Amino acid sequence: MTQPALVLIGPMGSGKSRIGKRIAKLLEAEFTDTDKVIVAEHGSIATIFEQHGEPYFRAVEREVVATALAGDGVVSLGGGAVLDEATQADLERQRVVLFTVTPEAVAPRLANEKRPLVKNGLDDWLRIRDARMPLYERLADATFDTSTRPTSIIAEEVAAWVRQNA
Repeated sequence: MTQPALVLIGPMGSGKSRIGKRIAKLLEAEFTDTDKVIVAEHGSIATIFEQHGEPYFRAVEREVVATALAGDGVVSLGGGAVLDEATQADLERQRVVLFTVTPEAVAPRLANEKRPLVKNGLDDWLRIRDARMPLYERLADATFDTSTRPTSIIAEEVAAWVRQNA
């Protein structure tokens, strides 16, 4: 089994997808965004939540995550993917980076998006982030804050960290 060069975790809006693409390019690796795979195969995440509920979504997400982690490259997980115990076990064998972001920085990132778990905006985001943070921190091998620095700089730092920890 091959192993991803890197798995990105963190709260919604922390930049996993945006920065992950740049990291993959710097590492000359494939990039997989598990949320984008879910949307391509099953339709919008908001619609899945509305029509089937969160447990169904999490089951679909687990399948997509397991497939992505069996490949190689850079993998960006949805914010809640780490809630699954099998995913947690898988991540213990991976190189995992946590992206953090301040509420002030994430607020504009969430403004025009349809995320089913943050219908009430920043209050929902804070509640979810705070509940998941101990899990994120336990699973992460390194942490990078994405609040204010340019994405290109963050991507370069993460790629350098990956190379140093190869």
